[in-house]
Amino acid sequence: MSRKNFGAQPILYPQPVLIVATYDENGRPNAMNAAWGGICGRDEIMIDMSNHKTTENIAAIKAFTVSMADVEHLAACDYVGLVSAKNEPQKMEKAGFTTTKSGLVNAPIINELPVTLECELKEIVDGSKYIGRIVNVSVDERVLGEDGKVDLTKFHPIIFDSVTAGYYAFGERAGSAFKDGAQLK
Repeated sequence: MSRKNFGAQPILYPQPVLIVATYDENGRPNAMNAAWGGICGRDEIMIDMSNHKTTENIAAIKAFTVSMADVEHLAACDYVGLVSAKNEPQKMEKAGFTTTKSGLVNAPIINELPVTLECELKEIVDGSKYIGRIVNVSVDERVLGEDGKVDLTKFHPIIFDSVTAGYYAFGERAGSAFKDGAQLK
């Protein structure tokens, strides 16, 4: 088997595309696209972000939401990563995003994105790693199955490939966790 070394790179598949939303000091909603993040505990998420208006908001307000970008809103989700709220005050409107205030944390829920983690800031590590305690996960009923759970045939999250800077649609079901490996016991 032949392998190619890439050195230390942020390569991990699948890499979710996370849309982090906050309020600023005036209560105006803002959002940014963050590629380096994931669940780091039963009720925790960590996102590594450099300095942005969003990170300033998180540090000041101590709350944020995290939604998963989806195929249906790919352009809008990419846009909020390209444009800073420092330079474009109409950023959310131009993206076509509307928001509703979370009832549990002081942060906006983006109405168009169906799955949202509502978080309180727990700590900032090394100046760029934002760890949030997940207070609630709110899900738009349009992506729920008959069993009341998220149905990935109705919700189409995208993933990010850092090597090619590409977005990809999440794939089809390949098996059943905690079951398929039992045949090897």
